[in-house]
Amino acid sequence: ERCMAVPVAVTVGDEVGDAFVKKITTEIAKMKVGPGTDSSNNMGPLITREHLQKVKGYVDLGVQEGAELVVDGRGLVVNGYENGFFLGGCLFDKVTPNMKIYQDEIFGPVLMVVRVKTMQEAMDLIDAHQ
Repeated sequence: ERCMAVPVAVTVGDEVGDAFVKKITTEIAKMKVGPGTDSSNNMGPLITREHLQKVKGYVDLGVQEGAELVVDGRGLVVNGYENGFFLGGCLFDKVTPNMKIYQDEIFGPVLMVVRVKTMQEAMDLIDAHQ
């Protein structure tokens, strides 16, 4: 089995990092979250209440670990589906490799941005990842 999701974006330089975070924040705001039966939605619910709580727990942990939560989807309520397992897109900036949110696969709508100063540092980060 191979996961093709890419939950981490590595940006080189603060100028690139700032531009990327600004652009992706705009794109997350455009996302329509709702029931999977509505084809106009970009994202449906998580699979179970337990998984929803697990992903929210990772978002809480990321904040505790010191990552900057730029977009917080934890408060999302879908009208008519108030008891659904919905989570809006979440975006963390300034994530570091020593954080658990970086090390674990979250399996939810959580994107992380890791900033590095050089292309070599980015390559070393990729090579060091398990």
